[in-house]
Amino acid sequence: MRMKKNKVIAVVGATASGKTAFAVELAKKVGGEVISADSRLVYKNMNIGTAKPSRAEMDDVPHYMIDIVEPDINYSAGLYAKQAKEHVKDIISRGKIPVVAGGTGLYFRLLLENYDLPDVEPDYELREELSKLSFDELLAILSDLDNEAGNLIERNDKKKLIRYIEIIKLTGLPLSKARGKREEQEFDIEWIGLNFPRDILYERINKRVDLMIDAGLIEETKSLLAKYGRIPNITDTIGYREIISYLDGELTLDEAKDKLKQNTRNYAKRQLTWFRKNESIKWNCYPEKKKK
Repeated sequence: MRMKKNKVIAVVGATASGKTAFAVELAKKVGGEVISADSRLVYKNMNIGTAKPSRAEMDDVPHYMIDIVEPDINYSAGLYAKQAKEHVKDIISRGKIPVVAGGTGLYFRLLLENYDLPDVEPDYELREELSKLSFDELLAILSDLDNEAGNLIERNDKKKLIRYIEIIKLTGLPLSKARGKREEQEFDIEWIGLNFPRDILYERINKRVDLMIDAGLIEETKSLLAKYGRIPNITDTIGYREIISYLDGELTLDEAKDKLKQNTRNYAKRQLTWFRKNESIKWNCYPEKKKK
């Protein structure tokens, strides 16, 4: 008889869809612990701009994969998958349920969807050549090579663009095939997707941006720039990028806020496009609606 695999719950969705609060309440209910699947929460000192959960929001539920490296470290998805899997196995070994919550689709794919990263050595000559091009030029190259891969890129994330081009050129395969998928599923996964109707989600995003400004996003951005300089992990991150444009005098504060809201809404659309390809996700369109 085949044994049932170890249980993991995945909570996915767009930014501002309530994943953190949902995951905490779920973890308390099932006897679980939370593992973040967010590519920016791994960085220390990037708090307000990434909507990092506070200790109060964690509500005494253990959280992992948050605040693990400095922003000047180029933390990879492959390293995330390796370290997060260690936490998954540790939580299971203690008789608890891992609740993996976040919005970075690639992190979920590598950790829970059985995909492997392609074993492609860096081509530094190609990287140097590509680094001279603009984001739009790189995106055009990637889209010509693999249109689907072009849809996975966050605006101005040149590092990821260059890596995807490198992988496709060196393997001769589209990104989805270059990554590959193992046949054996390691965990028994329950997928939960959180979402709202578009107008409500956008309202939540807009409100979050206003709260970020009130909470000190401008001061946090200045502090990060003073400590680390204009490194890509700061300048390419939604939230800090727009405030930097304000600090540089390129935008007024109101313009920067509007730009941040628009960029976040666009990012939310890309997140939902990614997750909707996973047919195992059970979507709950009204995560905060209470039963009467």
